[in-house]
Amino acid sequence: MAKAQTFGDKVRKTRGATKQMARIVAAEKKANGQYSFRARMTPVDAVQDALKAARQAR
Repeated sequence: MAKAQTFGDKVRKTRGATKQMARIVAAEKKANGQYSFRARMTPVDAVQDALKAARQAR
């Protein structure tokens, strides 16, 4: 008989413990007409708050 696979169980346990993250990319227009992009990672739970803060910062 084959041994029970334990590697998959370890991976599932650690994968469930990681945070779900979202990348927010904000574009800003410079004085010379070009665009610059800023990217940051935020937890999925705080995406709406981060978007509101980014809109107010403009």
